[in-house]
Amino acid sequence: MTGRLAGKTAVVVGAGQQPGETMGNGRAIALTLAREGAELLCVDRDHARAEATVAEITDAGGTAFAFAADIVTEADAIVSAALERWGRIDICVDNVGIGHRADGPAHAHDDDAFETVFAVNFTGARKLVKAVLGPMREAGSGSIVLVSSLASVAGANMVAYEISKAALNRLAIATALGSAKRGVRCNAVLPGLIDTPMGVGGTAARDGRDLAAQRAARDAMVPLKGGMGSAWDVANAVLFLASDEARFVTGVLLPVDGGQGARIG
Repeated sequence: MTGRLAGKTAVVVGAGQQPGETMGNGRAIALTLAREGAELLCVDRDHARAEATVAEITDAGGTAFAFAADIVTEADAIVSAALERWGRIDICVDNVGIGHRADGPAHAHDDDAFETVFAVNFTGARKLVKAVLGPMREAGSGSIVLVSSLASVAGANMVAYEISKAALNRLAIATALGSAKRGVRCNAVLPGLIDTPMGVGGTAARDGRDLAAQRAARDAMVPLKGGMGSAWDVANAVLFLASDEARFVTGVLLPVDGGQGARIG
């Protein structure tokens, strides 16, 4: 621990993870922020998953609390719970995101799937940002980090997911510009192919491959030696943007993708 976030309070929404053999982004983010000294409110729709993350943090000597909430309908409750505990929120991370089996290209996606994905991936984040901006603007400081996706600027086969994440990018920029004079920063991280339970397990089921075959296929798509990234790569990017080391960084869409997004043509 280097104490880069010593004395800070942080809300991480989506701090649990799906079952699997690798670490998920939300849990890695929570563990990383706690390791650097932040006190956390770990939020997840599944209370048991939030509690599991909290247990790992406390076992490592950190301080964290679990809170069960659905970001789409309970964003205000999340912020209220954090303010009740601390009286302020220094860092807010939105790591919520879903895909849908019925998502697809623009000419073939399912309408209900689009509405579901957009509500979770964008509308929930919009409500969370709106709720947390009040206390942050009043305090004259704060860092908001939204976990978007490389799919927000690339791809053509998951229109609901891609558009919801593209909207999230614009939310980050609009928030950054709208609250810069109040000392509040907002940035987004755009992960590419990451070896998480959702990223590998979910797409393997969709594509009809076993996990090993899916990992190999995804590794082959990454320009940087070593293939897919890990959840720790995403967590380290979030840590930087959340910390005072990034005090002059706002409105940034930071790719964490092994060079995939640098390809043109």
